[in-house]
Amino acid sequence: MSEAVLQLEASIRELAREEQLWLLERIAHWLYERETQEHMRWVASLDEMANDPAIQKENQLIAQEFAITESDGLEGL
Repeated sequence: MSEAVLQLEASIRELAREEQLWLLERIAHWLYERETQEHMRWVASLDEMANDPAIQKENQLIAQEFAITESDGLEGL
């Protein structure tokens, strides 16, 4: 760990229990917000890709290429 993190830990240990809990809740909230924003960006990028005509065309070509395997008796496995 970096010296800054170790100093931060020492400072947190000096806080009252209520302050530590408040800080813990704030950190959890920040992490949740960051993860939510990253997830939203990820979903937006997937949506953008799904609506991209070039990707749609490629998906159709792949589907056509593998269409023959639909009759191989392995459906539902």
